[in-house]
Amino acid sequence: MSIVISLVVGAVAGWLGGMLMGTSLNAVACLIVGVIGGLIGNFVLGLIGLAAIGIVGDILAGVIGACILIAIVRLVKK
Repeated sequence: MSIVISLVVGAVAGWLGGMLMGTSLNAVACLIVGVIGGLIGNFVLGLIGLAAIGIVGDILAGVIGACILIAIVRLVKK
């Protein structure tokens, strides 16, 4: 996957994860949360024996990971 597509997928995943978790993120934060969330999501899916296939799978893994990342950040901030 090209770097541009990866960044767009990360931004979309971060935005969707932020929407699901009820946070307001700016564009740069969405991108960062989405890219790191993609790594987390693919790791978690790999642990349970699943794999993200295609752009939709990558977005889904990114959203899962972004939600996990946002939840961890919320726990650390408390």
